[in-house]
Amino acid sequence: MSSPNVTGSGMNDLARHSGVEPFSWLESASREEMLRAVEALYRVHSLLGALSDLDILLERIGQECRNLVGAEAASVMLYDDRSDELYFRVAMGDSGDQERLKKMVRLRRGQGLAWAAADGLQAVVSNNAQADPRFFSVADTITSFQTRNVLAVPMRDGGRLVGVLEVVNKQGGQSFTPLDIHVIEMFSRVAAAAVINAQLIERQFETERLAAIGKAIAGLAHHIKNIVTGLSSSSELIGMALEQGNTDLARQSWPVLRRSVQRVASLVQDLLTFSKDRAPVRRPCDPAALVRDVCDTMAGLMAGRNIQIRTNTDNCSGLAMLDVDGMYQCLLNLVQNAADAVPPGSGIVEVSAATLPDGTVVFEVSDNGAGVPDTVQPHLFEPFFSTKGGAGTGLGLATTAKIIREHGGEIALVRQSPGACFRITIPPDRSVSVAAAAGENET
Repeated sequence: MSSPNVTGSGMNDLARHSGVEPFSWLESASREEMLRAVEALYRVHSLLGALSDLDILLERIGQECRNLVGAEAASVMLYDDRSDELYFRVAMGDSGDQERLKKMVRLRRGQGLAWAAADGLQAVVSNNAQADPRFFSVADTITSFQTRNVLAVPMRDGGRLVGVLEVVNKQGGQSFTPLDIHVIEMFSRVAAAAVINAQLIERQFETERLAAIGKAIAGLAHHIKNIVTGLSSSSELIGMALEQGNTDLARQSWPVLRRSVQRVASLVQDLLTFSKDRAPVRRPCDPAALVRDVCDTMAGLMAGRNIQIRTNTDNCSGLAMLDVDGMYQCLLNLVQNAADAVPPGSGIVEVSAATLPDGTVVFEVSDNGAGVPDTVQPHLFEPFFSTKGGAGTGLGLATTAKIIREHGGEIALVRQSPGACFRITIPPDRSVSVAAAAGENET
């Protein structure tokens, strides 16, 4: 950024832009002081406008305050409207225990030079702080810091108190100057607006986070309740059968108990997979064999529902570097969903794999079911979203998408009539050749 033209009128324009009345005393400031102030303020305008993380923003505000006037220490205090107190959110200096200050000190109304500035709606300067009755000496006691002089400026957004900026101990044993005061006053207006903006964004993120947690808890609670119902009813029936010596009733109830236990295990596995980031453990894999393994696993379920399951691996050749367990889980999830979507007796599920010339592997799972409604498609890969009611965890597709992303791949719903088709695209892993990895596995 080029240096701004440093003139009295230019500085007055910046003052007007920052909400502070123009000041004629600039004529008494040296050209170097004016240049330093104007460059710093232009930098601050661009800096604060780009920051939305409140913690980072406040740290930058403290640093810039200190640099603007050449102070040994600086602090940013925010206003707590519930307790009507000021508290240290940022405290930085060359010495002293600043962390203890943030943890232990809250200023009630009327305490310290900070409240003098906040109540008076203007900057307060004390160039002999130890002799000033308004000075709050407890802070020095806590931090083992020796305060000589203080410049405190309120941060206000319209009529609202946001906080107070303080700079402490002008370097070189000097006093704070009129230029220091007005520069910090201008800065405080910019800082207040930036803090308000960051606080709004922080509250929005917190609201969204709580909403996501609530949705997750509701989804889990509903699913767990259904599992517990199955466990309770089947265990009661088995208990009754054991008391009566009724082995037929015990045999009838056992499959329900077993399915409920399997659902618990499946839920736990989905939660673990979804909640923990991991790098794929790649090893040479035959995509065609992977498809056959998944279809063999589902063969019994498909036969019981009289659903045809077909494979197509004619365009699949050679090995690929894949996380075999992860991709197996992905394909199994998709095939299970397809089996649930097709009509028993006339349902068809097809699983295919193909290898492209550049080494990309493409898997597809298609069915002849009713398809995916337009209203459902945007939510397909969201956690805890399910169209199966109590029969699904809402984590299957979300977990599948996560595993595929970890491979650097993509999953998409391809429009098909009738039914639906999910396509997985996995790019080749260039970090190690398949042949080299296969050789290592053999040894």
